[in-house]
Amino acid sequence: MPDPLAETVRLFGAHGSVGNRIDAGGDWGLWLDNCPGAVMHLVSSGTVWLEVEQEPRRLLRAGDAVLLPRGTAHGLSSGEGVRMVSCDLVAASRARDRGGVMRLGSGPVSARFITVNYDLDPAVSQTPVAMAGTVLHVEAARSRKLDATIGLLCDELSHPEIGVTAAVNSLVDLLLVQFVRAVGAGGSGATASPWMTTVTDPVVRDALALMHRRPAHPWTTADLASAVRVSRATLSRRFPAVLGMSPGAYLTSWRMDLAAVRLRDTEDPIDVIAETVGYGSSHAFRRAFQRARGQSPLRYRSVSRMASR
Repeated sequence: MPDPLAETVRLFGAHGSVGNRIDAGGDWGLWLDNCPGAVMHLVSSGTVWLEVEQEPRRLLRAGDAVLLPRGTAHGLSSGEGVRMVSCDLVAASRARDRGGVMRLGSGPVSARFITVNYDLDPAVSQTPVAMAGTVLHVEAARSRKLDATIGLLCDELSHPEIGVTAAVNSLVDLLLVQFVRAVGAGGSGATASPWMTTVTDPVVRDALALMHRRPAHPWTTADLASAVRVSRATLSRRFPAVLGMSPGAYLTSWRMDLAAVRLRDTEDPIDVIAETVGYGSSHAFRRAFQRARGQSPLRYRSVSRMASR
């Protein structure tokens, strides 16, 4: 059976990742509300307090990792009541370019952590991070492989060489896989995103895998149920309980993701794209795409290409 997580990461993994190593000591506070993408913080030593609006403060310890959805304003600090300062993006860029460390606070270093800002493909809606609506906290004890990945990431950021962006993107993809695994094993400090919980439900996972493998196939709920060897009623109950939508709705969304990427990245004619994502006519595909994305396929092709320049 294909692996839906592997397929999603292969097609729509992290890109444009940038990371900084940070040393902090004494009283310090950093407020982050200007990060364009999703953010991951990985603590290599000491402790760091995380503050997110309308959520309880949480303590991050050495080996912990936390993942925040796109646009989540949040703060990192040495403790309660310290003054928060905005992130100096110019200083962060300079530090990245030379493989240096950003310094917070004036006391002896008591905490070291890595902050990674990255984007996922804007054309895509069905990914673990795109569907995450909450902060995900994985404790070191829940993922024995996390430390090794943090070490590799730190090394890449410390000695930036040719291909560093590709290396960091690959490591971020690996970290996302480790997040999903840890969440599936109960390693998140918050409610997991629906997509991530599929790893704990083999029925939903296998149904997803089939749709990912053969998106053009005219799947029905009954067909999927038969293929994963459960009743139609069982799949109809469990799939929306995990993902919040029916198998048919998910299949349509997945097809639109695949189509959106091909519209942007290839010169394939509309009728060819329609056929590869399961539509018998370009007219039916155009209508479905218009409903899903709010614009025609041709308009989407033009606008998305302009945006990616």
